[in-house]
Amino acid sequence: MGDSMVKVHGIYLTESNAIGHLSHPLQLTYDGDFGEIKEQEIFKGTASLPSHLRSGGDQGKRRSRASLCSRSSDRSRLDTKTDSKLDLQEKDTEIEVGEVFWNTRIVPILRELEKEENIETVCAACTQLHHALEEGNMLGSKFKRRSILLKTLYKLVDVGSDLLSLKLAKIILALKVSGKNLLSVCKLIFKISRSEKNDSLIQNDGILESLLEVLRSEELQANTEAFLYCMGVIKFISGNPGFLHEMIGKGAVEILMNLMTQINENTKKSGTCLPNSGHLLVQMTATLRNLVDSPLARSKLLSISALPQLCTVMGQYIGDKEVCTNVARIFSKVTTYHDCCVALANYSRCYALFLNLINKYQKKQDLVVRIVFILGNLTAKNNQAREQFSKEKGSIPTLLSLFHTFYTLDLHSQKPLGEGEERPKAPRPAQAEDVLIKLTRVLANLAIHPSVGPAIAAHPRIVGLLLAMLESKSIDDCEELVINTTATINNLSYYQVKNSIIQDKKLYIAELLLKLLVSHNMDGILEAVRVFGNLSQDHDICDFIVQRNVHKFMIALLDAKHQDICFSACGVLLNLTVDKDKRVILKEGGGIKKLVDCLRDFGPTDWQLACLVCKTLWNFSENITSASSCFGDEAANTLLVLLSSFLDEELALNGSFDQDLKNYHKLHWETEFKPVAQQLLNRIQSHHTFLEPLPVPSF
Repeated sequence: MGDSMVKVHGIYLTESNAIGHLSHPLQLTYDGDFGEIKEQEIFKGTASLPSHLRSGGDQGKRRSRASLCSRSSDRSRLDTKTDSKLDLQEKDTEIEVGEVFWNTRIVPILRELEKEENIETVCAACTQLHHALEEGNMLGSKFKRRSILLKTLYKLVDVGSDLLSLKLAKIILALKVSGKNLLSVCKLIFKISRSEKNDSLIQNDGILESLLEVLRSEELQANTEAFLYCMGVIKFISGNPGFLHEMIGKGAVEILMNLMTQINENTKKSGTCLPNSGHLLVQMTATLRNLVDSPLARSKLLSISALPQLCTVMGQYIGDKEVCTNVARIFSKVTTYHDCCVALANYSRCYALFLNLINKYQKKQDLVVRIVFILGNLTAKNNQAREQFSKEKGSIPTLLSLFHTFYTLDLHSQKPLGEGEERPKAPRPAQAEDVLIKLTRVLANLAIHPSVGPAIAAHPRIVGLLLAMLESKSIDDCEELVINTTATINNLSYYQVKNSIIQDKKLYIAELLLKLLVSHNMDGILEAVRVFGNLSQDHDICDFIVQRNVHKFMIALLDAKHQDICFSACGVLLNLTVDKDKRVILKEGGGIKKLVDCLRDFGPTDWQLACLVCKTLWNFSENITSASSCFGDEAANTLLVLLSSFLDEELALNGSFDQDLKNYHKLHWETEFKPVAQQLLNRIQSHHTFLEPLPVPSF
């Protein structure tokens, strides 16, 4: 009775083969007509690719080998032409020398191999054979006894030793097999590479160079399936940091990008994605994702303008989520580095591409969260990127739609379940929150641009969602999300425009910020104080600050010894002193002394903060009659000494900074600090007496 057919990984096999499918060696027979080795037809049925080769996701994980139907191959032909008599004589001599070398050096090794005494002996003989063939110039596809060699080598595959199989595969690849034989040997290596314990064998035997040579020299369209298995091996071992240096040194980045360029060009010419190219791209992009951990690999990507090619892949394979996710992973990594971030930001087509991906995969958290993270990196320090993105058609509506989708998902995940209700399966709460964290960062970055910021500030739905999150989220539970949301509100509150929703809702926002001020999170406190710094330019907010004793909190924060917090708190106090009725609050809680301490502690390293302190004290002392009665004796004397010292250019700018930083400090010292400090010093000097009061006479 014949073996029944069963299906494994989508491939039909006879039952006997299916049982041993994961460990059974390749079965090969020799067809002597053309000197080629051909596989027995043990792989039946479908030509579809195995699902495990699609998985570029988990680096280091090894999956089972499955089989693919192979393509026919073009064979190399020897050119023949008439030679001169002398040439023929030389050729005869070469043949004679070749015969001698074959008989004396190669044949004894082949006999040794046929004995198959033990694995160590056979492995040593294989190494010896490879060296001898190299020495005799007998590698490649044109050596006439190649078929004899291949027949012997393929018989040994059945021994089943991984070490031996790698040595055999290396020689077979060096003999430049093609077509089905190339596919078979790539499958063999792939099978071995499934197990991480074989990484050391692969590294020690140098098979990587042979695999890269296949990708470099063989024709892509004729060998797509062989390339797929070859790339599967390379992807596996790229997950091992020990291979990175070797892979990059042997040109892996350039080879993969050259291959990707070919795929892009073929796709463009044919107007459609070619069969199996998506599967191949999954492996290639997963490999590149591992390689870009290396600075050298990132440098190579930039030098060959690889980032636009990766964008092209995304655009052409936008329907292939795995390819797009892998490219997004690459961009997520490289855009955390300045040079790569600038290079991608300068590729203007990337913004429309990323918007298309968000619209297509809006509820696919794993892809969307990476795209939004990339946009956050691109817009973090680049005003041109902010402008280009915001000018793309549908940019703000797309972000709003994404915001609403994940805010809703997050909201539903927090609601208590009623009887018989089931919670939505995806995404999990943490996943939805992660998208919101990255998205609010993008909005905060975009809001820095002077034309984009006011437009967002005037957008009722975006501001509404930001405020809803600030109201519903606790900084103890959702620290990063609350801080990013507050930072976005801060950037939007900078714009004093008539149609700003932030300005309309300013008292409601101030109320929401109170819970942040009383938290124990310094980053949250800082963002809240920054918002108050912008909002306190409004008279109603100043009244709110005094009525709710927020000013006492600002004065207390001057003691924080935290430069950014002192700067922001001082900004709020400065705005309060614009109102003559509120200047007296600086007398509370030792406000004057704390301002002077800030000037002393931070002045020489932050002339902008020093300027704020001086402006606050200038407003406070508008109706001065005596420096001592206005500031107090100690504060007045300290101010005289500090201001005189800080206004001495040589003393003030004698910090140990590099030249660029010195120029920066000098600019702020000259344009911001010096004018107001000089006026304040003059005012104090003109209202200060150095005479000590006489003691009361005794009678």
